[in-house]
Amino acid sequence: MYDYLFKDAWVADGTGRPLYRADVAVFSGVICLVGDASPAAKRIIRRPGLVLAPGFIDIHSHSDLEVLRNPAMEAKLMQGITTDVNGNCGIGVFPLSHDAGELESLCMDVLGPYDGSWSWTDFQSFRSLVNSRGGVGINMLFHASHSALRVYAMGKDHSRAATDEEIGCMCSALAGMLDQGCVGFSTGLYYAPCMYADHRELEALLNVVRKKGAMFAVHHRCEGDEFLESLREVVELAAKTGVRLEVSHLKAIGTRNQQKVDAGLSMLEDAASSGLDVAFDQYPYEYGSTSLFSLLPPDILKLSRFEQRLAVSLDSGRQEIKAEMLDPHGWDSIYSLVGPANLRILHMDSHKELSGRSLEDIAREYGTDPLDCLLDLLADETGTALMMDVTQSVENLEKIMAHPMMGFGTDSLFSSPHPHVRTRDAAMHLMREYVSGRKVMSLEEAVRKMSGVNALRLNLRDRGFIKEGMRADIVVFDPVEGRVDTVMVNGVISVEDGRLCGELAGKIL
Repeated sequence: MYDYLFKDAWVADGTGRPLYRADVAVFSGVICLVGDASPAAKRIIRRPGLVLAPGFIDIHSHSDLEVLRNPAMEAKLMQGITTDVNGNCGIGVFPLSHDAGELESLCMDVLGPYDGSWSWTDFQSFRSLVNSRGGVGINMLFHASHSALRVYAMGKDHSRAATDEEIGCMCSALAGMLDQGCVGFSTGLYYAPCMYADHRELEALLNVVRKKGAMFAVHHRCEGDEFLESLREVVELAAKTGVRLEVSHLKAIGTRNQQKVDAGLSMLEDAASSGLDVAFDQYPYEYGSTSLFSLLPPDILKLSRFEQRLAVSLDSGRQEIKAEMLDPHGWDSIYSLVGPANLRILHMDSHKELSGRSLEDIAREYGTDPLDCLLDLLADETGTALMMDVTQSVENLEKIMAHPMMGFGTDSLFSSPHPHVRTRDAAMHLMREYVSGRKVMSLEEAVRKMSGVNALRLNLRDRGFIKEGMRADIVVFDPVEGRVDTVMVNGVISVEDGRLCGELAGKIL
């Protein structure tokens, strides 16, 4: 007798093949039959008119500390995500030395605060901590992150090129975490302290990644004026070292750079044709979100947060900072690329009343220049500061999402009470807007990009498809309304009739 039988379901199985009607039976956490089943089951589930698909796999997330704050992970479950990948953009929480304060400070704006003890040291001990707290609502995978490796090897003096000894320390720690089960190595060359790594360091780390058969996930250095040069840098690094390359949230930022997207896609296609194992991910919004402090020039970002606030508050240095932000050289000034009308405050701990307002609007009210307004706000901010920025055209977003090399990610942030809407709605937004609404891709292709594509990319051999022998990660949803009805994680019903069931059936894989 089956444990569950989804009777007469419309199945999108994750391969991209057309929808078909079938019974899907689950026993002992595994899909044991897809076809025509007898009704011998402890529970029969009928959801006429809805689609049954593999649980969605979010290949780019920032849930690293959210799993400790909120193990249920309802923001993911309620949009049908049953597996996510963390440690992205080079931002993660292990390896960890005895002094956690430096890494905690670097992570805060993206991962948010964690008030408990940072008692882990590596991936294995972090996984043990999560398991000891009762488990997790979804399955989770982790990259070893570059920021944490630099702090581990270099301490507080991490905003410079590393020595040979420090690179050796990073490589040893990286190898250890890949052996413990991390799926790859992630860097964010846009962010401090990763931006200070030279090619000697990057090549050494990527040689470890290649030897371990892992993935290289990268938020590359410039997504704006030097988009093509920056993309070429990581393609050449991957080709030289022979690693699998995952380009994080592929996009070109700023109106003046939208014409570069076609050339970027062609570059990746050519790299794949020449034998490089390369793909990219993206979330279904033309506006992004990250730390408000990340707008500052690299020479300021290498300072401690207190020193950053001091630097932007002093008249003696402010004009130089403003000049560099308006006319940057060798780095992405998001302020210059998108302008103050397209920069919106999502959350500031010290100015909660500004949430949702554009920098241009705030400056107008304060009677000041928008850039001075920004620097004044950062000088006051003692906690988390998060922004939203319009980064790209809808036309290019659709082109990127429809591309065959694209896989689904949310880039979800949990660092503020008002995160980017992608954190809770990316999967269903894609279905409502880009499948049912604009018809950028078929339902079957969307499901493939959100499940099978990412499962294969991550070498998950037992998830990502509705197929006999696969783990029973299943979502039943209405693609027109963009509403999740039922979610099963490892054979356990975790969402039913659109409501959480309170189960912690996931695993750290």
